[in-house]
Amino acid sequence: MTVIVSVKINDGIVMASDSASTFTNTQVYDHAEKIVNLVKGLPIGAMATGDGGIGSESLTTLLKDLGKRLADKQDSMYLDPSSYTMADVAGRVHQFLFAEKSMPSGGTANILLRVCGYSAGRPLPEVWQVQLQGAISYQLLLVHAETNFGINWDGQYDALNRLVLGVPTDLEQWATDWGMHQTDAHNLGAAIRQRAQETLAIPTMPIQDAIDLARYLVEVTMGFIKFSIGKQPKTVGGTIEIAAITKHEGFRWVQRQQFYPAGINET
Repeated sequence: MTVIVSVKINDGIVMASDSASTFTNTQVYDHAEKIVNLVKGLPIGAMATGDGGIGSESLTTLLKDLGKRLADKQDSMYLDPSSYTMADVAGRVHQFLFAEKSMPSGGTANILLRVCGYSAGRPLPEVWQVQLQGAISYQLLLVHAETNFGINWDGQYDALNRLVLGVPTDLEQWATDWGMHQTDAHNLGAAIRQRAQETLAIPTMPIQDAIDLARYLVEVTMGFIKFSIGKQPKTVGGTIEIAAITKHEGFRWVQRQQFYPAGINET
């Protein structure tokens, strides 16, 4: 598991994540790359939560493999820089990971990806969701259209559900456990969220403030998981990675892990 956060404003999208990665044998590592610039030179990024890989390949390596195919004019996955849409990008991510990788490996992958960026020539970015859960082929989901703005999070989301929405994730289940009818419990949860939800971002927020907010939301989740006694699985941690995608600057790293020191890798 992990935590992934996006903040979408007028000036672009900020993507942030921790670097913990959980594999199907329950092993957790703290140095996974969860954010990837899918095509070098294009304003497109992807980040993921869930399984750290498919079969014998890590998710990071798979996304980088896909990136090479998206840039190869001779490949069926080729993405034309002059005419692509973010829907095209999300569709190729799903085809590659689900049809070409997960299903041949037994169809057991449990991964959720957020694909963020600008369609060719468009003034505002989009956020799409690609979900792999077993052998079910889920439809692509447009999380934030060009004209929608705000924050979004997934992975171990209870901390941010409490902070932003004002209620724990399983409020409705608690209510039914106490004897409330399921419909009434659902209505109660919706009413509390509507009243308690906190607005943390507005469309006109500067990109630096969006970066600061995304970092804060990941830090809150990491601290919540770290200090939770007994209730939260310890599968969030490691280094925080942040990238920003803007109309004119494209995909830019704000902070990331450095595995290969520049001083010993000069060419």
